[in-house]
Amino acid sequence: MVARRRLVAAAVWLVSASVVGAQQPTNFVSCPIVRDTASVPCWLAEYNGELYFLTLQTDVSAPVTPPWLGHRVLVEGAVSAEPRICGGIVLKPVHLSVLERDASCNTMLPAEERYNLTFEPPRPPGPSGGRLAFANTPSAPRPAVTASAREFVVSYPFDGLVGFTHAGALTEILQFARTVNAREIEIVGYRGSVRLSNGQTMVEEPAIGKKRAEQVAMLLKGANLTEPAYQVSWRDEAAPATGVDDYLSRRVVVTVRR
Repeated sequence: MVARRRLVAAAVWLVSASVVGAQQPTNFVSCPIVRDTASVPCWLAEYNGELYFLTLQTDVSAPVTPPWLGHRVLVEGAVSAEPRICGGIVLKPVHLSVLERDASCNTMLPAEERYNLTFEPPRPPGPSGGRLAFANTPSAPRPAVTASAREFVVSYPFDGLVGFTHAGALTEILQFARTVNAREIEIVGYRGSVRLSNGQTMVEEPAIGKKRAEQVAMLLKGANLTEPAYQVSWRDEAAPATGVDDYLSRRVVVTVRR
């Protein structure tokens, strides 16, 4: 009996440890903080008395776009086991959305030797070659196309439209449609919401799904993709928020048919 109790206790401890060790979603709104270093500034945010690392200050080619001083930021991430960076707990993955203006969001911390970073730029030195909608990069070899349709998902920050980070996704859609001589392009815009760690829920503006769908259609047509027939629609209702991967609901789905 004693041995069985010990076995049950050990099993409960293992389950509890696995839950604690799992990545926990951390969603909050805060003022971003810039910490200077000898190499490249890093961005942080404080929530519930704890400091979190968001990203490094790089250019538009970076996978995570830094927030802005003078604006609040929506942070959606998961606490990782990686060592702290610039004094902040690392959120990975992390999704950032610049929100409304807030003049109080102006904190800049001085450089400290203990926070010096080894930074490798994500691209060669020189001006960024990024463009607002479509990347001007050498075309990769195009694989043989066998499916009659292909679906693409374009993701967005909260209440956001197309920006520099969308160049790759839109270019992929454009190249595929040209390769298969697409006859039809269906575009559906979606509106999302996010559940914060404090229990509150943020919902995107009512017309954002319509704006996203119409903008993607406009950009594709503006890139001379005018032969296919376009079907553009959107969902007015916001997707329900769970607090886990809510960013996935902020999207446009593009279906290209041959």
